[in-house]
Amino acid sequence: MARRGFFAELNYQAQQAEKRQRQRQVATVRAHNAAVREADRAAKAAERARLAAERANDADRKAAEKEAKRLHVEAREAEVEELNTNLTSIYEEIDRLLEATLGVDDYVDLETLKSAAVHPEFAPGALGEPIRPPLAPQLRDAPVFTEPEPPKGLAGAFGGKKKHAAAVEQARAAHAQAVRYHEAYVAERTAEHDRALEKHAAAEQDRLAKLARAQERYQAECAQRDADAQAHNADLAKFINDLAFDVPSAIEEYVGIVLSNSVYPDAFPVEYDHSFDLSSRELTLSVYIPEPSVLPSVKDYRYVKTKDEIVATQLSAKAQKDRYSSAVHETALRTLHEVFEAERAGKIQSIALTVGVNRVSPATGLPETVPLVQVAAGRDTFDQFELVNVVAVETLKHLGAALSKNPFDLAPADTSRGVRQQGK
Repeated sequence: MARRGFFAELNYQAQQAEKRQRQRQVATVRAHNAAVREADRAAKAAERARLAAERANDADRKAAEKEAKRLHVEAREAEVEELNTNLTSIYEEIDRLLEATLGVDDYVDLETLKSAAVHPEFAPGALGEPIRPPLAPQLRDAPVFTEPEPPKGLAGAFGGKKKHAAAVEQARAAHAQAVRYHEAYVAERTAEHDRALEKHAAAEQDRLAKLARAQERYQAECAQRDADAQAHNADLAKFINDLAFDVPSAIEEYVGIVLSNSVYPDAFPVEYDHSFDLSSRELTLSVYIPEPSVLPSVKDYRYVKTKDEIVATQLSAKAQKDRYSSAVHETALRTLHEVFEAERAGKIQSIALTVGVNRVSPATGLPETVPLVQVAAGRDTFDQFELVNVVAVETLKHLGAALSKNPFDLAPADTSRGVRQQGK
């Protein structure tokens, strides 16, 4: 299997996600989701009823058990509805492979693949917040000298003045000592604050250095994203230029982008291999589809109440064969349509297409490809078809395709004449 080119792979990843999202919005999937919710609701209701029955007294037990059984049946029936809704959705997708692409313009505007660097906002976290500086110390008030009250009246006459003078002197000495203690206290607290300021300044300087390094890393990452986007766009510009000048590898890359846009159902995955010949302007394209055994084979599910079982009814062999054969034929037409519609410039004038299955040969045990459709189609002829009205197998016969007589049993188409000889 050939690898997708760079732009084809890039486009594949983007378009795959987008188309999957659109597929999830169709009505059948909404119905499926509703069925899932109903099954969950019914299951929870049944469990609640069962627990209530266990707790009920004898008088209420029978009624509770009856309700629990009813809700259990309801839950199982909702489960069956979910299974059948999902099955219907799968079959509808497989049965309308061609229809699903006819309402879509398969042209790819390569300008939309340009890249623009998207830079996340610089988020330094804690580094972006300045470290809070230490608060100035809350100092006790300085001591205030209060002179003792002088003696009054007779106390002053009988030695009171001397005593007062001594008391004042003693108070002054005590105040002086208190001032010295306060000054030492202030000096100690100020020194502590100065040390805290120095520590804060060092921490803030370290924060700013780390912030600067973080900004440098961010700028470098932005520059790298810008450089990557510029390199991507330069490669894209070269690709567009090569495509304009009919460089075969560019044409093959564009086809790869177109095919990467074609999202098939999960139950019917498809892969491709292709090459382009400039001299004949022909694209040789191989499409690899899953073996019949990969597709579901259940017609529907039903709940057997007497056995409390969900059983599957199998599709008839004819229904399975018809669905697989139709999918094979519609895949062929869908691929031709998508490439011709997308390649508007007319660089591809014809397509030599093979639709087949890769498997391990039951005879040799070796890998082999079983061709189921081989057809050549010219642009002018194919563009005249009104595909919305066709039956795929009849269109392929009209083009002279070599067709497997029994695709479901992997009977190979007769390709002995070669694709270019089909219809002659």
